[in-house]
Amino acid sequence: MSEEETVEIPLKPASRSEIHRLEAALIIATLLREDVLQRIRESTERLTWIDSLAVAAGAFARARAGMTASQIAEDLGRSEATVRRHLSGRTEAAKLIEETYRKFLAEGVRIELPAAVRGEEPQRARELESRVRELEERVRALEEENRELRSRVEAARKLAEELVGALKGS
Repeated sequence: MSEEETVEIPLKPASRSEIHRLEAALIIATLLREDVLQRIRESTERLTWIDSLAVAAGAFARARAGMTASQIAEDLGRSEATVRRHLSGRTEAAKLIEETYRKFLAEGVRIELPAAVRGEEPQRARELESRVRELEERVRALEEENRELRSRVEAARKLAEELVGALKGS
């Protein structure tokens, strides 16, 4: 990385721009962790996951700058209760953001791109994405087949009940 590409990320921000730099670094570094990428891939609520990480990072960075929970809530447009949950570490997103921050403290701020993002494994990434799409399609097909089978079983059950009722009536 050249000198002009280096951006200083303060771990105790003192200005609005420093808050934004820390917040962005926390979001990016956390999102690019392999374990987080895997959780997001496996989640059915990807946007919720990413939003939660962004709110946790925003709350965390603002708290490091000395803002109160109510100031943070107003700044982020979230409830104070949500901000407090993130700041107290009661959310998964907050735990992940705090782990990233602790890593920044121990190793300095470094954002490492996963191999697939760096382009070192594009073929493998494409293969995995293709396989995931195939599996998602197969799951949808199996769910449809399951619905159809349940419908047939229900129809057979009703027919059996009618036959039993007819046999009892004769």
